[in-house]
Amino acid sequence: MQTLTITQPDDWHLHVRTGDMLKTVINHTARQCARAIIMPNLQPPVTNVEQAFHYQQEIQQATESQYDFTPLMVLYLTNETSPEDVKKAAEADFVQAFKLYPAGATTNSAQGVTDLQALFPTIAAMEKYDVPLLIHGEVTDADIDIFDRERLFIETKLSLLQKTFPNLRIVLEHVTTKDAVDFVMSASDKIAATITPQHLLYNRNAILVGGIKPHYYCLPILKRETHRLALVEAATSGNSKFFLGTDSAPHLSHLKENSCGCAGCYSAYATIELYAEVFDQANSLDKLEGFASFYGADFYQLPRNNKIITLEKIDWQVPAHYAVAEQQLTPLKAGETLHWKLKV
Repeated sequence: MQTLTITQPDDWHLHVRTGDMLKTVINHTARQCARAIIMPNLQPPVTNVEQAFHYQQEIQQATESQYDFTPLMVLYLTNETSPEDVKKAAEADFVQAFKLYPAGATTNSAQGVTDLQALFPTIAAMEKYDVPLLIHGEVTDADIDIFDRERLFIETKLSLLQKTFPNLRIVLEHVTTKDAVDFVMSASDKIAATITPQHLLYNRNAILVGGIKPHYYCLPILKRETHRLALVEAATSGNSKFFLGTDSAPHLSHLKENSCGCAGCYSAYATIELYAEVFDQANSLDKLEGFASFYGADFYQLPRNNKIITLEKIDWQVPAHYAVAEQQLTPLKAGETLHWKLKV
């Protein structure tokens, strides 16, 4: 039996919701990861330090006591976020960053930013206090093809941000295109990117061929195979600008499987196993530890983890569903076979 032992990973982009859903999903992450960047797009969103503190407490209370897990909190950037809000966030050691959602870009983004340049004084405060800005990088104009939204955001928004705020630490979240990979690789060391398991494993055929498959629908949407291959090359290259961020986004099964299905893939149940599949297929398992355990911590200026985990190369079947109170959550690869398993 083949095994792989690495430093315990972190998840630098995670959705855990609240209530029953939180209680179901948080321990899937905590059994594998030491830390996770927690997305703030609740209803209502987490927009200030006080709300982030209470949300962190709720997460900690839902985490089983055998796990040593730290939720790292993020504030939701709105049109009203002020430089003073940034200063307060910088002074709160449990807050790591702000998250930019262009209004209407994804789940619970209606209160996101409508005029980026109007927020430049606030973003200048992020640069001043060295608070990272995490970006959902898509334009939302109705006349723009959904497959072009990331590329156009980079060309029209992100390039301007980089030039205006050269010392601002930016994470371009869940990159999906070769355009994004090329931009990050050519940018300064202040700019990094997370890559999800679904964008490494699948192209847009997964959603569309043989009928609509809602559990592969996420935003940014899966792209062409040429883009997937560029992401795999970046993730497995050993380049420290790219690191693990699942964007695991749990939705009840019936809300995915309807005429207006929610965007998001639930992958946290097998975070490190899914990435191991990708790195194994690319003959790059020796690069997994850096991607999963080192580069994100380094970018966020946090210590690397001390504990280790071990993966075994052994087949196991993904459950068809996970229970959320009286309802169900369908994971990515439901009912399929994975070839790596976390040893517990």
